Amino acid sequence: MNPIMKNRIIGCVTALAIFVVDQLTKNYVTKGLGIDRVGDAMEILPFFDLRFTQNFGISLGLFEADSVETRWILVFGTAAIAVIVFLWMLRERAMGDIFGLGLILGGALGNILDRILFGYVIDYADLHFGTFRPFLIFNVADAAITIGVLIILARSFFLRDKSADKDMQLAAKES
Repeated sequence: MNPIMKNRIIGCVTALAIFVVDQLTKNYVTKGLGIDRVGDAMEILPFFDLRFTQNFGISLGLFEADSVETRWILVFGTAAIAVIVFLWMLRERAMGDIFGLGLILGGALGNILDRILFGYVIDYADLHFGTFRPFLIFNVADAAITIGVLIILARSFFLRDKSADKDMQLAAKES
C-alpha cells in the first residue's frame, strides 16, 4: 500500500473514531448519567461541568432551525459540507491535512446524526472560570471540528508558504 493511500485510510479511521466517541459520550452523558433535560448539570471540576443543552442551530447557535423544514435544510446543508470535506480528504496527500479533515468529517457526522435523530445537537461540555465562559457549551464533535479547522488553517498559513518558497527557489535555480 502506498503512503498516500495509507494516510487516507488513517483519515477515514480518524473520522470514524471521532464519530463513535462523540456518539458514545453523548449517550453516556444523557442515558448513563441521566443528564438529559435542559438545565440538568453535574459539576466535574470547579471549572468544568456536564450541562445538557439542545443546539438547534449550527456553529455558535447561528441559523437556528425553528421548523421541520429548516431542520432538514440544516441536515442536508451540513451533509453536503461533509461530502465536500470527504472528497477534499481523498484528494489531499499530506498526513497533517488528512488528519485535520478527518477530525472535521467525524465531528460533522456526529452532529448530523443528532440532528436527524432528535432535531437538535446534544451539547454538554461546559468549560467556565467563575461566570466567564470562553466557549459555548459544546461536545466532542464540536471540539474535533474546531481542532481540525485549526490544523488546516495552521498548515495553510505556515507550511504552504514554505513549499511556495521552495518552488520559487527551484525556479530561480533553473533560470
